[in-house]
Amino acid sequence: MTAGPASPDPAAGPPPAAAGASGDTWVLGVDSGGSGLRVALARADGSYAAAPLTSGRPAVTGAHGIDAADLLSLALPLAESLLREVGARRTVAACVGAAGMASLGEDLRARLPGALRERLGVRRLALAGDAVTAYAGALGLRAGVVVAAGTGMIALGTAADGTGWRRADGWGHLLGDAGGGAWIGRAGLEAAMRAYDGRAGGSDALLARAHKRFGPPATLPGQLYPRPERPAVLASFAPDVADCAAQDPVASDILRRAAAHVLESAAAVRPGPGEVEVALTGGLFRLGEPLLGPLRDQAQWLLPDAVLVPAAGDPLDGALLIAGALHRGDLPLPADPALLTLTAS
Repeated sequence: MTAGPASPDPAAGPPPAAAGASGDTWVLGVDSGGSGLRVALARADGSYAAAPLTSGRPAVTGAHGIDAADLLSLALPLAESLLREVGARRTVAACVGAAGMASLGEDLRARLPGALRERLGVRRLALAGDAVTAYAGALGLRAGVVVAAGTGMIALGTAADGTGWRRADGWGHLLGDAGGGAWIGRAGLEAAMRAYDGRAGGSDALLARAHKRFGPPATLPGQLYPRPERPAVLASFAPDVADCAAQDPVASDILRRAAAHVLESAAAVRPGPGEVEVALTGGLFRLGEPLLGPLRDQAQWLLPDAVLVPAAGDPLDGALLIAGALHRGDLPLPADPALLTLTAS
């Protein structure tokens, strides 16, 4: 099996390199998500990566989508600090991965290329959806399928011939994200409320957990419906569902259905017949055996000929990997107007 990406040990310190050698060339990775923004710097040859720096808040979203000026105000000081740390003045290539890039990235695509070129010397830039950087971090730059699942859930696949991306789900907690953390949490809370009402399909175990986490069940609508971070609040109940699964058949069935949704999305994006590697990445899979067991059990008929592999790295690793390949001119991942746009100057 081909090895995936791996971050060099930052504790080793940047190795010396002759002036003008590839080891003197630096690439930048940015991972912008709902909980914050991370920036990392690495040698283009992959021999060293500086320890990443993290912002205290995420980039804001405004009328034109993700606000480019705000993202730059977070990312540029961190990038410049990393450049000073390694004694470099500029980066030759960068990859910015952002949650919402596909539908909310208009301002980023318009403003980031010029700003990063002016401030950091970036000549080649990839602007990617966070699912693409998660793909690269988990599986590398080879063909296959990656399921990225946390609060939400999205599956991406691509073929070796670079014919394009295949996407399934990732439509948010109201329209999809089936099997993700918010989906599991909502199903668990619905079962709790059924038990509270005395309706069929309820779970006393989940009702007790919901009461412990949120207080009196009748207050749940007021705690959930007005909140803009409602998906995250729903997802916060997913670990409670997992904890109950061993003893509670309702909780166990929720996780079994979640696993089926994950596998169905992966099957929808597989690049073709025959054996395919499928990597699972994201915080949802830290639920462990209560979810992974049903995934393995159902994979043989919902996703035949799949080889489930652990994620080699995270989205920031993927951003660095894409930036390095972009600098070398050998990025095999397909460009896409929404998921992966490439610029050069």
